[in-house]
Amino acid sequence: MVKKVLAVTLLLAMTCTLLLTGCKKEEKKEDDTTFAVGFDASFPPYGYKDDSGEYVGFDLDLAEEVCKRNNWTLEKVPINWDSKDMELNSGTIDCIWNGFTINGREDDYTWSEPYVDNKQVIVVAKDSGIKDFAGLKDKVVETQADSSALKALQNDRDDLTATFSKLTEVPEYNTAFMDLESGACDGVALDIGVALYQINSRDKADDFIVLDEEISSEQYGIGFKKGNEELRDKVWKTLLEMAEDGTVAKIAEKYSDSGVPGAVSLGK
Repeated sequence: MVKKVLAVTLLLAMTCTLLLTGCKKEEKKEDDTTFAVGFDASFPPYGYKDDSGEYVGFDLDLAEEVCKRNNWTLEKVPINWDSKDMELNSGTIDCIWNGFTINGREDDYTWSEPYVDNKQVIVVAKDSGIKDFAGLKDKVVETQADSSALKALQNDRDDLTATFSKLTEVPEYNTAFMDLESGACDGVALDIGVALYQINSRDKADDFIVLDEEISSEQYGIGFKKGNEELRDKVWKTLLEMAEDGTVAKIAEKYSDSGVPGAVSLGK
């Protein structure tokens, strides 16, 4: 009877091990040469999938150059933005680098210095008759779930949000712009860089306008797991070298038409 119980126990243990091995997401290698960057693959121009199916973007290009200079291998890890903390704390990724807002999260991560000054804006259809924030009264506005724009509208600008008929969260901004085109919503709240990319990537870019007023302003940084100053310092030191020799400006210029604002502040 004891042998039978032991056999069943071993069988269950083996089954659990196989299930966990099959389902577990591949984790970062232990050789310190792989740099795993977590990013939102639907957040152009900072990180996104291009027409050829490759993950590209301003932040990913910066990370690629950082890896080259440190003899690391870049691992681009697209993540569900709502799960970013779990991915970081589990070790699946080494950092969150994707137009990641420092403001309001100062104590949640070990941060790099800010490298981009950013602001949140609202985009409307040009023929909507909406010229300013006052024109959004009783209108439907959409934004991405867990975004900086959402947090700003819920906290800093709850007075503005109170004038909307509805503030709706969507999974990603391409959906929001399709809703704006179809008339399912009246405005989209988002980062200025993403707004310019979304507008310029559409066939009829002139059909949209960015309202002059801003919801809030912020700064982007690279978020590392709390306490990981060593890796943070290596990455930041390399970025400063890239800023000094003109590499950062060259990469920013590559994406200037796609929406990276001229407010890259690295090294200034």
